[in-house]
Amino acid sequence: MKLKPGFEKEYKKRHDEIWPELARELSEAGVSDYSIYLDGGTNTLFATQKLSEHNTADRLPQAPIVRKWWTFMSDIMEVNPDDSPVVVELVEVFHQD
Repeated sequence: MKLKPGFEKEYKKRHDEIWPELARELSEAGVSDYSIYLDGGTNTLFATQKLSEHNTADRLPQAPIVRKWWTFMSDIMEVNPDDSPVVVELVEVFHQD
């Protein structure tokens, strides 16, 4: 994901004040240990999360609270026409347990 230049503090503030109903939706979908990192040189956001075995995370984009959050964040991030964040899939090139 990409953050628009100059919005680093606002992005962090909004996530520090994450809506309880959004946090609940994520948890109920089986999302845990969710972190977002910012590369300040490129404004690239990198997110990691753990998913429970029987998670429903693939349904999150249809959840009204998720769509509301996307709209709320659309002024400070690069987004698609539906306000979802522009996401680029990364290819794993190394992993060690």
